[in-house]
Amino acid sequence: MRGVSDTSPLCYLVLIGEIHIVPELFTGIVIPPAVRHELADPESPAEVREWIAAPPSWLSVREPTAVSEDPELRRLDPGERDAIALAEELSTDLLLLDDWKAREVARARGLPITGLVGILDIAVERSLVDAATAVERLRATNFRVSDHLLEMLLRY
Repeated sequence: MRGVSDTSPLCYLVLIGEIHIVPELFTGIVIPPAVRHELADPESPAEVREWIAAPPSWLSVREPTAVSEDPELRRLDPGERDAIALAEELSTDLLLLDDWKAREVARARGLPITGLVGILDIAVERSLVDAATAVERLRATNFRVSDHLLEMLLRY
C-alpha cells in the first residue's frame, strides 16, 4: 500500500518513537515539498528535524503538478493542500491527515484517509506496536486527540 502524508502523522510517529512501523504498513510514503519544509522547520522538534535531514528510503518527496484553485483547498495550510493534491494526482491508496478541516476536504473529494490514531490502530492490530506505550507517549506530546480515540487503541 502506498500513501501520501501530511506533516502531523510523520511528526508524531517520530516523537513517540514509532516511525519504524511505516515500512511495515506501506510500500512507501510520498510527501510534497511543503510537508518536508514543515518537518524541517526550526520550530519543529529536534528529533523531527534530524529525522527529515536523513530521510529513510521509503520516503520520497514529490511536487504536485497541479493544485486546484478550489476555495476549500486554498483555506488549508500548504502541506495539507499539497498532500491532498498529490494524493489525487497519484491515486494513492491512503492519505495520512490529522487536521479535521483537511480531512473533511479530502473526504469530499473521495480520498481514502486515516490519521495518526488510525495508523497506530492498524499497527496495534498487527502487533507492531504496544498500545499502552504508544498511548502513554502520545499523551506526553501536544497532539490533540480525544480520550475516547486513545481508549479505543487500548482495547487490544
